[in-house]
Amino acid sequence: MNTITPPTRWVRYTAQGLTGFGQWDGDRVQPFVGDMFGASHPQGHPIPLADLTLLSPCIPGKFFALWNNFRAAAEKNGWGQPLEPLYFLKASNSFSAHLQPVVKPHSFDGRVLYEGELGIVIGQRGKNIPLNQAAAHVFGVTCVNDVTALDLLKADSSFEQWTRAKSFDGFTPFGPCIATGLDIASLSVRTLLKGRERQNYPVSDMFFSPLQLVSLLSRDVTLEPGDVISCGTSLGAMPWSVGGQVEVVIDGIGILQNTMLDNEESKPS
Repeated sequence: MNTITPPTRWVRYTAQGLTGFGQWDGDRVQPFVGDMFGASHPQGHPIPLADLTLLSPCIPGKFFALWNNFRAAAEKNGWGQPLEPLYFLKASNSFSAHLQPVVKPHSFDGRVLYEGELGIVIGQRGKNIPLNQAAAHVFGVTCVNDVTALDLLKADSSFEQWTRAKSFDGFTPFGPCIATGLDIASLSVRTLLKGRERQNYPVSDMFFSPLQLVSLLSRDVTLEPGDVISCGTSLGAMPWSVGGQVEVVIDGIGILQNTMLDNEESKPS
């Protein structure tokens, strides 16, 4: 009889003023010591989830995000199939975690878009990685909300502002964990806005699969442990208004939940 091994879910957290990492199981986290991407071992007693705050599950040195990587979206929007991955980088100040609010920028009064995505977390350094070795460089997967200040992208006809539109403070929530041991190719991404499903698409619809992305991006850039490749989004990405709650849901990883706040609400009292 075949048995299904549940995924291991790794998190970073703060508890009693200290930052740590460990394995999340049910309503508790078992602390570990060492290196999440190297040698580590459990130490101490499990901590109830209620007694800690989840952080982004890693601190990427590089955060890649894909554009036009899904056949359904390309067909609907009249985009051709890319010859190679089309990607940009998101700044580290944009990283945020599960349950952290996303604050609408003071300097931007236009539309903000959510985009539910699958994120690939690198676990082993690599350059020019052959496709048949790419899986060995993947640590696990996470949920991503690639937030975009939509009206900034083409506000200046001479220069598309991908970095600015995608890198405001808090514009890259990811988490709540990094899950290992999943069949990545079989996953689907669901995104809910105010409890209503707006995105539901299979990873298998990608032009470039997660392992192809690892291999192809490593030709350009050396990949390091903790780097994240967000695989792009498909149909259903929509404007995200103040007060709205977005949930990115991937079975085996969990739910990444964030709420949009007005910039006035985020000011210290």
